[in-house]
Amino acid sequence: MIYLFLFARILYGGFFLMKGINRFSKRTICAQSAAAKKVPAPMVAVLGSGSLVMVGGLSILLGLYPEIGLWLIVAYLVGVTPVMHNFWSVSDPNQKAMEMVQFTKNVALLGATLMMVVFTNFLGPWPFRMVQ
Repeated sequence: MIYLFLFARILYGGFFLMKGINRFSKRTICAQSAAAKKVPAPMVAVLGSGSLVMVGGLSILLGLYPEIGLWLIVAYLVGVTPVMHNFWSVSDPNQKAMEMVQFTKNVALLGATLMMVVFTNFLGPWPFRMVQ
Protein backbone atom coordinates (compact mmCIF):
# COMPACT_ATOMS: atom_id res chain seq x y z
CA MET A 1 0.00 0.00 0.00
CA ILE A 2 2.82 2.44 0.66
CA TYR A 3 3.95 1.99 -2.96
CA LEU A 4 0.45 2.80 -4.17
CA PHE A 5 0.50 5.90 -1.96
CA LEU A 6 3.86 6.90 -3.45
CA PHE A 7 2.54 6.38 -6.99
CA ALA A 8 -0.58 8.45 -6.24
CA ARG A 9 1.57 11.15 -4.69
CA ILE A 10 3.75 11.31 -7.81
CA LEU A 11 0.69 11.61 -10.05
CA TYR A 12 -1.08 14.18 -7.87
CA GLY A 13 1.92 16.31 -6.99
CA GLY A 14 3.26 16.06 -10.53
CA PHE A 15 -0.04 17.33 -11.92
CA PHE A 16 0.15 20.51 -9.84
CA LEU A 17 3.88 20.96 -10.41
CA MET A 18 3.32 20.81 -14.18
CA LYS A 19 0.38 23.20 -13.85
CA GLY A 20 2.64 25.70 -12.07
CA ILE A 21 5.45 25.33 -14.60
CA ASN A 22 2.87 25.91 -17.35
CA ARG A 23 1.75 29.14 -15.63
CA PHE A 24 5.29 30.48 -15.79
CA SER A 25 6.15 29.25 -19.29
CA LYS A 26 2.88 30.59 -20.74
CA ARG A 27 2.53 33.57 -18.40
CA THR A 28 1.61 36.05 -21.15
CA ILE A 29 -1.24 33.91 -22.46
CA CYS A 30 -2.39 33.11 -18.91
CA ALA A 31 -2.29 36.82 -17.99
CA GLN A 32 -4.38 37.66 -21.05
CA SER A 33 -6.97 35.07 -19.96
CA ALA A 34 -6.95 36.49 -16.43
CA ALA A 35 -7.34 40.03 -17.77
CA ALA A 36 -10.33 38.89 -19.86
CA LYS A 37 -11.90 37.65 -16.60
CA LYS A 38 -11.30 41.10 -15.05
CA VAL A 39 -8.64 39.84 -12.62
CA PRO A 40 -6.76 42.85 -11.21
CA ALA A 41 -2.99 42.83 -11.91
CA PRO A 42 -3.31 39.72 -14.10
CA MET A 43 0.43 39.07 -14.49
CA VAL A 44 0.95 39.26 -10.73
CA ALA A 45 -2.05 36.96 -10.23
CA VAL A 46 -0.69 34.44 -12.74
CA LEU A 47 2.78 34.43 -11.21
CA GLY A 48 1.36 34.25 -7.67
CA SER A 49 -1.05 31.43 -8.46
CA GLY A 50 1.68 29.66 -10.43
CA SER A 51 3.97 29.87 -7.40
CA LEU A 52 1.28 28.47 -5.09
CA VAL A 53 0.51 25.52 -7.29
CA MET A 54 4.14 24.79 -8.21
CA VAL A 55 5.43 24.86 -4.63
CA GLY A 56 2.38 22.92 -3.43
CA GLY A 57 2.82 20.27 -6.12
CA LEU A 58 6.54 19.93 -5.42
CA SER A 59 5.82 19.59 -1.70
CA ILE A 60 3.35 16.76 -2.34
CA LEU A 61 5.61 15.08 -4.89
CA LEU A 62 8.62 15.06 -2.56
CA GLY A 63 6.69 14.60 0.68
CA LEU A 64 8.43 17.70 1.99
CA TYR A 65 6.14 19.53 4.44
CA PRO A 66 3.07 18.03 2.76
CA GLU A 67 0.55 19.75 5.05
CA ILE A 68 1.82 23.13 3.91
CA GLY A 69 1.85 22.03 0.28
CA LEU A 70 -1.70 20.73 0.52
CA TRP A 71 -2.91 24.02 2.01
CA LEU A 72 -1.17 25.90 -0.81
CA ILE A 73 -3.14 23.79 -3.30
CA VAL A 74 -6.35 24.49 -1.37
CA ALA A 75 -5.63 28.24 -1.49
CA TYR A 76 -4.95 28.03 -5.23
CA LEU A 77 -8.14 26.11 -5.99
CA VAL A 78 -10.37 28.26 -3.76
CA GLY A 79 -8.97 31.46 -5.25
CA VAL A 80 -8.80 30.52 -8.92
CA THR A 81 -11.83 28.29 -9.49
CA PRO A 82 -14.75 30.73 -9.02
CA VAL A 83 -12.93 33.58 -10.76
CA MET A 84 -11.53 31.82 -13.83
CA HIS A 85 -14.27 29.21 -14.35
CA ASN A 86 -17.44 31.18 -13.58
CA PHE A 87 -19.67 29.20 -15.94
CA TRP A 88 -22.79 30.83 -14.49
CA SER A 89 -21.91 34.15 -16.13
CA VAL A 90 -21.09 32.78 -19.61
CA SER A 91 -23.75 33.03 -22.32
CA ASP A 92 -22.13 31.01 -25.14
CA PRO A 93 -23.26 27.38 -24.63
CA ASN A 94 -19.97 25.82 -25.73
CA GLN A 95 -17.88 28.15 -23.57
CA LYS A 96 -20.30 27.61 -20.66
CA ALA A 97 -19.91 23.82 -20.96
CA MET A 98 -16.10 24.11 -21.05
CA GLU A 99 -16.06 26.39 -17.99
CA MET A 100 -18.41 24.03 -16.13
CA VAL A 101 -16.10 21.08 -16.83
CA GLN A 102 -13.09 23.05 -15.52
CA PHE A 103 -15.06 24.28 -12.49
CA THR A 104 -16.25 20.80 -11.50
CA LYS A 105 -12.76 19.34 -12.08
CA ASN A 106 -11.29 21.91 -9.72
CA VAL A 107 -14.00 21.26 -7.13
CA ALA A 108 -13.17 17.54 -7.28
CA LEU A 109 -9.46 18.33 -6.91
CA LEU A 110 -10.30 20.53 -3.92
CA GLY A 111 -12.21 17.65 -2.33
CA ALA A 112 -9.30 15.27 -2.93
CA THR A 113 -6.84 17.77 -1.48
CA LEU A 114 -8.95 18.27 1.64
CA MET A 115 -9.17 14.49 2.07
CA MET A 116 -5.39 14.33 1.88
CA VAL A 117 -5.17 17.02 4.59
CA VAL A 118 -7.38 14.89 6.85
CA PHE A 119 -5.52 11.66 6.09
CA THR A 120 -2.17 13.35 6.63
CA ASN A 121 -3.27 14.31 10.15
CA PHE A 122 -4.16 10.66 10.87
CA LEU A 123 -1.31 8.95 9.00
CA GLY A 124 1.48 11.00 10.43
CA PRO A 125 4.69 11.36 8.42
CA TRP A 126 4.38 10.27 4.80
CA PRO A 127 6.41 7.28 3.64
CA PHE A 128 9.23 8.00 1.17
CA ARG A 129 9.48 11.65 2.12
CA MET A 130 12.58 13.74 1.44
CA VAL A 131 13.23 14.75 5.07
CA GLN A 132 13.10 12.01 7.71
